[in-house]
Amino acid sequence: MNAPTPAGASGIAVFDARPFLAKALAYGVQHRLLDADKLSAMRAEAPKGMVQIARYFGTEYLRPELEKAKERMVNLISLHLQLASGGDLRVAAELLRDHSLLSRSKAGSDLLKALLGMPQNSHFSMHEGRGFQDEQIPALERWTLKPDATLVPEYQTELAKRQTVAHTIDAALWLAEQRGMDYDALLEEGPDAEAVIRTCLLMGMTRRTDMPDWVTFEKVIASLRAKFGAKPKELPKLLAPKGAPDEWAATLQAQRESIWKDWPRIMDSTLSVREVFIGEHGLQNRFFWIENPMNEIDNYHRHTSKQWKNVTNNLTDEGPLMTVFLTLSAGDKAKTLLSEKQAATLVRKIRKTGLDAQLAADFIRSHAPPDFRDDYLAMWDVFIEDALPTLRSDLDYALHDALALLRRECNVGA
Repeated sequence: MNAPTPAGASGIAVFDARPFLAKALAYGVQHRLLDADKLSAMRAEAPKGMVQIARYFGTEYLRPELEKAKERMVNLISLHLQLASGGDLRVAAELLRDHSLLSRSKAGSDLLKALLGMPQNSHFSMHEGRGFQDEQIPALERWTLKPDATLVPEYQTELAKRQTVAHTIDAALWLAEQRGMDYDALLEEGPDAEAVIRTCLLMGMTRRTDMPDWVTFEKVIASLRAKFGAKPKELPKLLAPKGAPDEWAATLQAQRESIWKDWPRIMDSTLSVREVFIGEHGLQNRFFWIENPMNEIDNYHRHTSKQWKNVTNNLTDEGPLMTVFLTLSAGDKAKTLLSEKQAATLVRKIRKTGLDAQLAADFIRSHAPPDFRDDYLAMWDVFIEDALPTLRSDLDYALHDALALLRRECNVGA
């Protein structure tokens, strides 16, 4: 604010520190919008309102509480008048003319209660529901003691923040319901509303109409990688949901832009989908999938069994499996069958460069069928403990003992 102009100068800068209610009353009287009867009615109403407010926040029998109630009532009426009139004193005076003082106090109180009843956090597990609750009375008490010079701007700032959160929750719920997931289910799962929106927008790029679990989500990302690859400029158009209310436009656009920032990482085919989304530095908190342990376990079993079958040729006899484990531990490509010549070459390699039994153990833990994993690990431990001295022996120059061991324990043919 500029410094006041000295008295007598051509212009005078005046700062009116009165509450907005006082300004509206003065304007109404000056412009004959408020007559004597109306002012008399206001003087009769004001004490009643003060008592009601004092009783609501504590007691009406203590003078200090009544003084606070007077201050609260002025602030509440000022809040309502300033917001309803947009700061226009004529409109504010007309509101005072056409309505009771108590109703304007209640209107201001309703504004604050509606504000405090709006969500503050977009995380569904922390969502306290909608509407003003009794436990929020202390917060209301603090707000009503703010003078309107600070009450109105702070109210507007807080309202904008909470409206953004409310729009985010509403948009997430709307998108989730289109995919068969209701509010109670979201509360139980407890995701961030932003994560729900991002996931639904991604799912909207495919033909799937359900809310994904991890297995489905992983498949969707894989299909998007195959479909888009180096064509990310198509993303924004494909992410626009149809039928979304206009009031959510900014919220949805913000989530589209956040996906756009993550898009290069999502599309990075040098990393598995699991590496991108799950882990200490993954994107799992930015997206959402339904917890479905049984489906994940089934998929894990199918996935590991497929890799196991590819390496073992779906053989289950001990000889072929020991051959796979031994060739892996020697650093060779896994084989289920060795010729005599290949077996001799393998022994020479083990004696020259060594053998890492942990490689086979890691392969078993990662890929063996869960029901047989412990048995295979035990079988491998017994084999390597018995076989390693012979395989490494420098006394077996002609490899007779080593080859005899491999023919007996592994799968060695002509």
